[in-house]
Amino acid sequence: MPLLSVRHIEKTYVTGEGRLEVLKDVSLELETGVSMALTGESGSGKSTLLHLAAGLDRPDSGEICIDGQPISRLPDAELAALRRSTVAMVFQQFNLIPSLDVASNLSFQARLARRYDAAWLDTVASRLGLGQCLARYPEQLSGGQQQRVAIGRALAVRPRLLLADEPTGNLDEATGDEVLGLMLSLVRTSGSALLMATHSMRLAAKLDRHVHLHLGRLAPCT
Repeated sequence: MPLLSVRHIEKTYVTGEGRLEVLKDVSLELETGVSMALTGESGSGKSTLLHLAAGLDRPDSGEICIDGQPISRLPDAELAALRRSTVAMVFQQFNLIPSLDVASNLSFQARLARRYDAAWLDTVASRLGLGQCLARYPEQLSGGQQQRVAIGRALAVRPRLLLADEPTGNLDEATGDEVLGLMLSLVRTSGSALLMATHSMRLAAKLDRHVHLHLGRLAPCT
């Protein structure tokens, strides 16, 4: 059974200019221990697909299953519980808590999920180059540092399914490679899975599988 199963998903938004079909009959499967790159031009639906997989939005039709459980019609409280312990997402907007320092931002989700592991968090902070920033607050960080904190917060939970939306977009190439290496290490050692949206074909080539969104439809890449 795949960890993530997306079956015939359709998603349309109503805009001032009419109906916008974002996803059209999109299907994919992702097994534990596997990483998948999701590429596509801006506006192709990459972020929408990740939000649907995280249960942050609901499809118009089709079904999304995590560990065989359909999530599209789960109550909001159950979806929130799923995101606390099983699914973690790295957003483009960081969404850090401004009143918490870096150390507390990193551990926030793990503590909510009762999966706080000080040794693992130290490893994550060190690998992300955040060891000297733990007492700082988000407003005192650069955009790249904030991005690394957002990634670390997601990794701290050791999620079974990691969804990442352009996670290296604000990072230099060397740091981006280190961050991707940490995410792939989690996939290999923890029996989790990674679905990562990226514009970088160089980074996409480092993942196990690669699919491409174009005009709302999904196609495999070679």
